[in-house]
Amino acid sequence: MTGDSAAGYESALGLVASAVTLVTIADDREDIGVTVSAFCPVSLRPPLIGVSLIGGSYPAELLGRLDRFAVTLLTPAQRKLAGRFASSGRPGARILLDDVRCRRGQLSGALIPEDGLTAFECEVRDRVPAGDHLLVIADVLFVEYVRESGDPLIRFAGGYPALAKG
Repeated sequence: MTGDSAAGYESALGLVASAVTLVTIADDREDIGVTVSAFCPVSLRPPLIGVSLIGGSYPAELLGRLDRFAVTLLTPAQRKLAGRFASSGRPGARILLDDVRCRRGQLSGALIPEDGLTAFECEVRDRVPAGDHLLVIADVLFVEYVRESGDPLIRFAGGYPALAKG
C-alpha cells in the first residue's frame, strides 16, 4: 500500500467502532496497564479473547514474557481512566488507579477496576507478531464480574461518541 492508500486505510480503520478496554499486567516490579480498543472475543469453546498491542511497547514486551493478565471492559463513566492509560510516558498502574476501587485478580494478580462492565483474567495461548503490533490470543481463565446493565465505552472516528438509545 502506498501514498493515499495508506492514509485511506488508517482513516477507514478509525470508522470501525471498538469497545475500549483496559489491559493490566502484574509484573514483579510494577503493575502496568494500557488502554486497548483492539480487543475481540475469539472463541466461545474454548473461551478465547484477542488483544492487539503496539509492537515494541512495554505492555507488548511484558506479554512477550509473562503469561497472565486482565482485561476490563470500560464504561463511559471511565473515559478519563481510559485517557490516563492511553497517554505516553504514563506512570505505573498503581498510581493511575490510586483513586479507583480495584481488586487484584485471583489468578493473574493484575489490578482490576471494579466499575467496568466486565473483567476477564486471561492466560496467553499464542503471541503473533502482526505488522507493527503484537496480537495476543489468550484463554479466559476466570470472569471476575459481569454488571447486570450498562453501556460500553466506544471509540469511533478518533473520539468517544455518546451511545444512541433506541
